Amino acid sequence: MLFWILSALLTVAVAVLLLLPLMRAGARTHGDDEGEAAVYRDQLRELESDKAGGLISTEDAAYARAEIGRRLLAVSAVENAAETDGAGPEPTAAPARRKAYALSQAFIILCLPAIGLYVYLLTGSPGTPAAPLAARIENPGDDVTLLIAKVERHLATSPEDGAGWDVLAPVYVRVGRLADAELAYRNAIRLLGPGADRMNGLAETLVTLNDGIVTENARQAFEASVKLQPDNPRADYYLALALEQAGRKEDALVAFQNIAKASPPTAPWVDLINRHIEVNSSGMPLADAPAAPVAEVGSAKPLGAPTAEDVTAAQAMSEGDRSQMIRGMVDSLDAKLKEDPNNFEGWMRLVRSHAMLKQPDRAVEALKEGLKTFPASGAEGQQLIAAARDLGLSVEEIVQ
Repeated sequence: MLFWILSALLTVAVAVLLLLPLMRAGARTHGDDEGEAAVYRDQLRELESDKAGGLISTEDAAYARAEIGRRLLAVSAVENAAETDGAGPEPTAAPARRKAYALSQAFIILCLPAIGLYVYLLTGSPGTPAAPLAARIENPGDDVTLLIAKVERHLATSPEDGAGWDVLAPVYVRVGRLADAELAYRNAIRLLGPGADRMNGLAETLVTLNDGIVTENARQAFEASVKLQPDNPRADYYLALALEQAGRKEDALVAFQNIAKASPPTAPWVDLINRHIEVNSSGMPLADAPAAPVAEVGSAKPLGAPTAEDVTAAQAMSEGDRSQMIRGMVDSLDAKLKEDPNNFEGWMRLVRSHAMLKQPDRAVEALKEGLKTFPASGAEGQQLIAAARDLGLSVEEIVQ
């Protein structure tokens, strides 16, 4: 019964809102002719006043009075015709407008509620029993929203229930409430202790919140998870990814290779690990290790990477000549990036190479140039900044 009462009230409210403009327009239509006649009468009075004051000549006043009188007679004729009951077409559009307004009002008052009721009876569920929110929360069934509301209501009265936070955290992740998930994981860790799954969940939430960047807080959480559970491929993967994002490709390659060795051949993550191994094995060797083997992908050589002949020649060089060769390679990479700056891996290698050559100023300048193409607000820019921090470069002024 309450539903029908509320529906009736809402219908009345909507009808009133729709009727108000029509009623105002109708009132204006009724008063238009009377208002026009009143204006002409006022003009006649003002004309007599101007004539008495000598502001207008008698001849001009006569002409003006005749014109105003003619208009006044025309308006009076229209009013008289509108008030008669004779048949035939009405002389003006005002009565037609009034008729249209009346029909519109009748439609809103009678037809609109009837149509709404018919559609509801056809598509709605008027026979469904009432289901208050409290009753639905007590029996949520498979409704995830109600399940979350039930646990949240419980935690509002028992905030020290670690098990509740532990259950709620992954559900928040599932529905995309990542900030709430982070808080739930931290509460569960505070109350129940840092379990491996909880630390993994917190760290993965932080990574997702930062658009896939393994931040320092996330990395620390993964490291804590590995200490609690050494056989932990999830944490191992993200720790290797952190090395890759920091530009430490050789270290990342070793980490991904270790994961591949420890994983069963049929593990679902093997293909992903192999792709990372392929990517990290194709980069330029570190500046302090120019003789490291170069694994090329297909026939394409990475921008600025040495050829096999370069590596062979470097092995036979003196330390000074080898350093000179490396500097030439870095300068060549710098020049190519100026011509084609849209090369993220190239900027990562350039920043790292300058840092390893003990050229922090040039490394910072390379970082600034790279951020012009890959802004700090994006994922690539964040990786460049993270790599620079890992190399000990001062980037605070850049990111502010």
